[in-house]
Amino acid sequence: MPIRDIPDVSVVVIVYNDEERLPRAVRSVLDQTLSNLEVIIADDCSTDGTERVARALEAEDPRVRYVRLEENSGGCSAPRNRGIAVARAPYVMFLDSDDELPRHACKSLLLAAEETGVDFVTGEVTRLFEASNTTGLWYPHLFTEKKVVHGIAEAPEYFFDHLSTNKLYRTGFIRENALTFPEGIHYEDQLFSAQAFSLAESFAVVPWSVYTWRLAPESVSISSSRHKIQNVADRIGVARLIDTWFDENGRGGLRAEKDYKFLRHDFRLYLGDLPFRDAEWIAEFAAVVTPYLDEIADDTYARLSREERVCIHLLRTGRLEEAAVAARQLGRPQLAPRVVTRADGVDYWGALAPADAADRAELDISDWHLREHTLGTGRLRHELTSVSVLGPVLRLEIRTYDPAGLITDDTVASVKLAAYKKPLSVPLALRPDGDGQYVSRAELDLSKVPVGKVGVSSRRHPVVSLECDGERRTDVLLADHAQQDFRVTVRYHKFGIHHLRIQAEQKGAGRLEVTWERSGVLKSLEPLGPYARKTKAKVGKVKSILVGNEGKATAYDAVAKLPRKRSLAVFEAMEGRGYADSPRYIYEELKRRNLPIDVVWSYSGDRSSFPKDVTLVRRGSFAYGRALARASYWVDSHNLPYLYRKPKGTRYLQTWHGQTFKAMGFDVPSLRGASDIEKGRFRAAVGRWDALVCPSAEFERTFVPAFEVSADLIRSGYPRNDVLVRWAEPEQQARAAAVRESLKIPADKKVLLYAPTFRDAARRTGQSVRVDLAALAPHLRDEWVVVVRTHPYDRFTITPELGHFLRDGSAFADINDLMLASDAVLTDYSSLMFDYANTGRPILLYTDDYEAYRGGDRGTYYDLEDIAPGPMLTTTEDLAAAVRDLEGVRARHAQRYERFQEMFCSYETGHASKMVVDAFFEGGPHD
Repeated sequence: MPIRDIPDVSVVVIVYNDEERLPRAVRSVLDQTLSNLEVIIADDCSTDGTERVARALEAEDPRVRYVRLEENSGGCSAPRNRGIAVARAPYVMFLDSDDELPRHACKSLLLAAEETGVDFVTGEVTRLFEASNTTGLWYPHLFTEKKVVHGIAEAPEYFFDHLSTNKLYRTGFIRENALTFPEGIHYEDQLFSAQAFSLAESFAVVPWSVYTWRLAPESVSISSSRHKIQNVADRIGVARLIDTWFDENGRGGLRAEKDYKFLRHDFRLYLGDLPFRDAEWIAEFAAVVTPYLDEIADDTYARLSREERVCIHLLRTGRLEEAAVAARQLGRPQLAPRVVTRADGVDYWGALAPADAADRAELDISDWHLREHTLGTGRLRHELTSVSVLGPVLRLEIRTYDPAGLITDDTVASVKLAAYKKPLSVPLALRPDGDGQYVSRAELDLSKVPVGKVGVSSRRHPVVSLECDGERRTDVLLADHAQQDFRVTVRYHKFGIHHLRIQAEQKGAGRLEVTWERSGVLKSLEPLGPYARKTKAKVGKVKSILVGNEGKATAYDAVAKLPRKRSLAVFEAMEGRGYADSPRYIYEELKRRNLPIDVVWSYSGDRSSFPKDVTLVRRGSFAYGRALARASYWVDSHNLPYLYRKPKGTRYLQTWHGQTFKAMGFDVPSLRGASDIEKGRFRAAVGRWDALVCPSAEFERTFVPAFEVSADLIRSGYPRNDVLVRWAEPEQQARAAAVRESLKIPADKKVLLYAPTFRDAARRTGQSVRVDLAALAPHLRDEWVVVVRTHPYDRFTITPELGHFLRDGSAFADINDLMLASDAVLTDYSSLMFDYANTGRPILLYTDDYEAYRGGDRGTYYDLEDIAPGPMLTTTEDLAAAVRDLEGVRARHAQRYERFQEMFCSYETGHASKMVVDAFFEGGPHD
């Protein structure tokens, strides 16, 4: 045929009895930005109206071809194979009739294939959960960057990417290797994909979504039929087919990687279901899977998590009831075993001492360090032993397992249940009942659970809350899967009632679940039908005018015309995140002098860090605007919202929140190249400042011109650094001791504060934590505790496995607490290094991505290699060696450290708070 008649891509859409959804799938292909393609509808002999719908689609667009199998095959393989046989394009894709292709999928995959010349290209999959309209990604860690892999042995983790639908294949590659989908079996994708990965000389990876996998709530697919033992047998069967193909084709060396994928993905799905199966099912399951599990090498099991190894070992050795108990812990590392046995100084899972070497190897849970944790990170388990309902009252009997002894006489416990915002909280009395076990009872009056003014339709789970010595945690309540369901009708308002259902969750952790459903008048308030989105949009627009920025600006301008309150000052630190930074220390100096100034603090979330006697106002509220409009003084560390112009006569003290390593203000390309309107807004915001606190001459050289500052400069050093300069004074020593006690740091351990800065392109991802803390732990855990404090723009969660070595410093609003309590700091490019230098303590820099950071869009003012006050480290081994030899680090970097202090601490005297108050407040407000 002429070249112009050959499509670039053939998309095989398989279908069986799916007349309603087939058009959506086909149109997602026809609407692609790549127009030169063909759609092959491969019908597995449907018996509904699918043929009629398919032929209509074929008649509407010449790019659509319809082929029909003579008889139903009962699976996906036969129709896909028919599609391969008739495909005309040099590249082929597969699509199921209930799914869709994102608009640029074909074009982007084709460009990657032509650019790289690989055998196939694979991309990310978006899983769309139709019931909640939420999405998730398929193994996102596999699709972080565009790359070419030269054979699966180079990156065997891609065995986890066993779907066939998220790939664009070179048609010649499939035909030359006689690749077909195996007919007559389920999980055909897995064999096909294993063969494709193994045969490909190279394949490419793209980091964007190329397939939308729609998961309908009512669908009954093969993969969702795990409750059937035949489904288990099918998984084992396809795994054996892959093993046989490997052996017959000289690829036996890939078996271990395939087995690892089998254990971590396929088999892991069934393990997670064990708590929801009865004893008979589990026994039959064990009989089916154990022979295959016994063929897997010990080295492969050794790569699994300890939770997985324990569960599989119990299953393989016939301890089936215990296996179901252990399965609750999979993916939930804060859950404890019911019982831990200690033998010869080693902790083992379960109530029995290890019977043999296999028990000792697989049930050894020493690496959990159970007894080295604090309440916040340790392992506990709360199981419901009885659930009953009397009227609106939910009665719970709970058994708590605490094998590590985390609970003490001072621990305060409660059960909490929230339906709307504020939860109902009921005290819980934990009564000892056996070694490391407690029993308790709680009665929750469901009619007293807050549900808001118009009620709720929601699903929630009661939790157990524990608090002790400043630490707090919440844990799930585990329910028996066979627990009785209860239905309760509760009247919350005089004009409406709610229907409640109490049941055991049949997935995940298996929590106790309470569902609220509005009824009557309340239910009529829910937006219905096609007008719901339009109604919501109109309400949102009105709300924006009344209570959004438009309304707040109007109200603010009106109040700003009123006379100012000469004694009123508004203080804000870290955009309202807490009582901290330089505003805190200026405020405390004002209090010490007893100056006649009434201070209002703004907050934007947790208020617990503020003293009890301060007046608070929520940032962004109307009350916040009123306070700013009437205040004679503004004191802030970050820049108050642009919305609020400064009233005449109000004086604004900007303390800023750190010195400059990375480029700031108009030195940042994105701002320098922004629109005149945006640059004007920035200049206007900075133009409000009347005074700026300066910590060093370097700050004046970099920050001041970058922000085009015209305010008076107070060359005092940072008020927040006063305590760091005077760290040896008794008051600061007591503060440091209190922090160590709060973090449960043993007296014989030293503290390394790890405080990395955020990455502009990866906020809220945890990617700023570059150090491999798990690898670092064996080197330092005997002498050190690492306190992790990420930037507020990032996030990081400490896994319980590392709770013996790490502490979470995020609860301290003022990072000075952590700096005072530390013996050394580990950072990267954070301005914290400039502050910490005031202590004279060692500064270590972990800079494995320095070239990328320095060469990023923002840029830096300095070459870190020229100014670094300590070693720049790039490996775990070098970091561990530096920490173990801090005295050597001090000696080798003494001159550089001194020069660093001269550059960046030149204005610091330990009396900045006094100097700032003298300069800004003592003269009183300006008229």
